[in-house]
Amino acid sequence: MTMIFPKDFLWGGATAANQCEGAYQADGKGLSIQDFMPDGIIKGPSEKIEERNLKLIGIDFYHHYKEDIKMFAEMGFKVYRMSIAWSRIFPNGDDETPNESGLAFYDKVFDECLKYGIEPLVTLSHYETPYNLAKKYDGWRDRRLIGFFEKYVRTVFTRYKGKVKYWLTFNEINSVWHFPLMGAGVLTPREKLSKADSYQIAHHELVASALAVKIGHEIDSDNKIGCMVLGLVSYPRTCNPDDVIATMEEGRRGLFFTDVHMRGKYPSYTMKMLERENIHTDMEEGDLEILKNTCDFLSFSYYMSKCIANNPEDYEKGKGNLTTGVKNPYLKESEWGWQIDPQGLRYLLNMYYERYEKPLFIVENGLGAVDELVLTETGEYTVEDDYRIAYLKDHLAEVWKAIHLDGVDVMGYTSWGCIDLVSASTAEMKKRYGFIYVDRNNDGSGSLKRYPKKSFYWYKDLIKANGIID
Repeated sequence: MTMIFPKDFLWGGATAANQCEGAYQADGKGLSIQDFMPDGIIKGPSEKIEERNLKLIGIDFYHHYKEDIKMFAEMGFKVYRMSIAWSRIFPNGDDETPNESGLAFYDKVFDECLKYGIEPLVTLSHYETPYNLAKKYDGWRDRRLIGFFEKYVRTVFTRYKGKVKYWLTFNEINSVWHFPLMGAGVLTPREKLSKADSYQIAHHELVASALAVKIGHEIDSDNKIGCMVLGLVSYPRTCNPDDVIATMEEGRRGLFFTDVHMRGKYPSYTMKMLERENIHTDMEEGDLEILKNTCDFLSFSYYMSKCIANNPEDYEKGKGNLTTGVKNPYLKESEWGWQIDPQGLRYLLNMYYERYEKPLFIVENGLGAVDELVLTETGEYTVEDDYRIAYLKDHLAEVWKAIHLDGVDVMGYTSWGCIDLVSASTAEMKKRYGFIYVDRNNDGSGSLKRYPKKSFYWYKDLIKANGIID
């Protein structure tokens, strides 16, 4: 079956600065929380910078960006999702003036993208709060971070006006519930944070996000600014009404963030819960008015679905990237135990579009796997990653169904880790997502040389055809 996508569909790939750039102290860059997280989200922060932290070098995109973007262009990318490292622009986060060298670096990256007709899609805060803000203020627990973030976004919106028109505010903002250090730069251990603390942190980030939307539109009316959430589909483990209600309640924990971003106000179910549990969230005058600055589109990551049970202890627990439920007996798993569910992507697209009736953008999706670099008969190195091609093809088929059968407005698709990078969850290199293999290993060894995988040429053909041609 031939599946052709809309003519203006934005095909591309996605990375994050803290997982690929490296050069962690180059040209005046300050430290970020990621420089103290050598184990990803598995453990808490280290007390010092450790050489085993692969993110300090990443794949050295900082010095290879021209080569990498050229390879993206060869695949035919229409868009490249990337992030700005906040601490490259304001090394301490609360500096009076920005770091010109950091600003100039992203000028060069954006110019290189535009040279090939690739639109940058830029995440303002992707799990890399400046370390000084974490240490000095305990991250987004402190309201003062709204002002620091405002200065940062005003700086980059102004600097890159005319070069960047697609923006995202916070990466997977709903992750703050589960990983407050990575999601909000909060050094206080999660187990010591109360529910009231979690909602206060979320409120500060939501106000900052809405303020960024307001500022971005004021500086350039052509800007399109979206939110970004971890997209998770939750199924009841059984048809027992208790499981159905538990699933509804679990879903609301994620929908809270999209409801505020897309509807411009706190949802009634959250207000009732706060009242019922006597949780008080400190708000300043004008906060609720700022929240009315809703996003132009909703973007999300999607890797897996999960099952919810009212009695989860009766079932085997599932594995996942940031949040888990119980195992779904009908699904297969990746090498890392993430349950593979292409139909869940169609379900999620429909759920979001029916709820908000605004454009959607799939900005992360992909398969993390152990890839083997092999030498072909022609004397070239490659990876025979048919498993990745099958995964992406199955998911994109469901995106096509959501567009053509269900009428969902989908702007584009950026495959996660379009070039191999350091994993966010486990901080390792062997868990690879890319169309491009990077010669770097878990022990830090490797030449950093780039090699196209089999999926590189498959994705190139898909973009050229603007769809799946069987």
